[in-house]
Amino acid sequence: MTIIDLGAPGSSGILDASSKREISFFSNMYVLGLTVTAGIGGLLFGYDTGVISGALLYIRDDFKAVNDSSVIQETIVSMALVGAIIGAAGGGWINDVYGRKKATLVADVVFIIGSLVMCAAPDPYILILGRLFVGLGVGVASVTAPVYIAEAAPSEIRGGLVATNVLMITGGQFLSYLVNLAFTEVPGTWRWMLGVAAVPAVVQFCLMVFLPESPRWLYMKDKKSEARAVLEKIYDSDRLEEEIDQLAAAAMQDLESRKRSVSYMDVFKSKEMRLAFFAGAGLQAFQQFTGINTVMYYSPTIVQMAGFASNQLALLLSLIVAAMNAAGTVVGIVLIDRCGRRRLALFSLSGVLVSLVILSLAFILQSSCNSNNQILSLGFCNSGIGWFAVVGLALYIACFAPGMGPVPWTVNSEIYPEAYRGICGGMSATVNWISNLIVAQTFLSIVELVGTGTTFLIIAGIAVLALLFVYIFVPETKGLTFEQVERMWKERAWGSEASSSGSSQKLLEYVA
Repeated sequence: MTIIDLGAPGSSGILDASSKREISFFSNMYVLGLTVTAGIGGLLFGYDTGVISGALLYIRDDFKAVNDSSVIQETIVSMALVGAIIGAAGGGWINDVYGRKKATLVADVVFIIGSLVMCAAPDPYILILGRLFVGLGVGVASVTAPVYIAEAAPSEIRGGLVATNVLMITGGQFLSYLVNLAFTEVPGTWRWMLGVAAVPAVVQFCLMVFLPESPRWLYMKDKKSEARAVLEKIYDSDRLEEEIDQLAAAAMQDLESRKRSVSYMDVFKSKEMRLAFFAGAGLQAFQQFTGINTVMYYSPTIVQMAGFASNQLALLLSLIVAAMNAAGTVVGIVLIDRCGRRRLALFSLSGVLVSLVILSLAFILQSSCNSNNQILSLGFCNSGIGWFAVVGLALYIACFAPGMGPVPWTVNSEIYPEAYRGICGGMSATVNWISNLIVAQTFLSIVELVGTGTTFLIIAGIAVLALLFVYIFVPETKGLTFEQVERMWKERAWGSEASSSGSSQKLLEYVA
């Protein structure tokens, strides 16, 4: 007889490990196929954030109004973020009401429309409208993909599979820089760069039509036979019954929530939900305020600030940074289910802090060189400090990508109960996009006001706050089932005695 403990937050949930055959990352190609297809949403996300930085260099050449105004430049970048905020906020509701599959299809259609509008834009203002549509699609996709993957993933590899979506994001950024370089000498350069984005959205739409809905969403909507059919393709017979029993227990716990429509305000009425949302939303905010999209949106501009005037050279160096971002994410996929989410985030933020200080020093030294002829005569300036700044950017990516890249999205895909998963996932993604918008809209202006070196020093200070936040408020969720994570929040909110009062929900018995 095997006893399964649904309550111990630090355990794997199985007291007799022999009854549970763990699934490895590549052992079930069906799950991997679902992950990669859903992850195309991440590819769209990454491509858009990366492509605009290179396209902006050529948009400035075509439109004098853009070249003359840093506000219009920032608006072109930021309008996609406005759309993403709206898309993420509404995307959570779409996910809960209509399902993960339909939400993905809607995101693809909106993204395709936006890409075609940008490609054909006759002036900066139509271009900005296209950016809004693209942002709406990206916002919905940013909520949907992690949740869809997490709900289909076995708990022992859930972190790595959700992190694969982040790999698709970084891969999309890398692809965008390749596309930027490929079209540098082609007439209508930036139009090709932005229009090509429609291709992966079309591919995902076609593939998604043939894929199933999330098994957990199906079960919670009382479509149990459909849910079982999907789960049979993921688990063997013994594990299948275990997963279905856990789904049944979760459904009983969420029965009250399922009788009525969960609203956004309901999140703040429950102490355990407030704690969970605070941890998830805080991670999303710190992911942006520690500077990642400053690097990705404006890396060509930063490289030019460092002394590399050529558009093509700036794009080439940005391509190297994007490649390191993707490679670092692969490291994160390997480590996230071994080291754990919390530890990985702490190590990542420590490295980010060091690299931001180095980057800050590089730009402060450059400023000193520009105003000090004696140092300049020693040949210390010129390209030397420029390369030092580029090394700082690369080191930043190497530290950020394995940890603070995948951890916020992974944690947010697994810390909320089923009834709240779409709503809370959408709200936390909205926090991410709002933070993203603030950074994108203010970075160049802050640089003009206080200088690049001081700007990166400010971001380093934010990294210190992020370290403290993760250490105090973010729990470890490695290897836990959704039900165990839910119980962990109840223990944090009300204490272990209150959370364990229902002993029938804590122990389930199976005949070996």
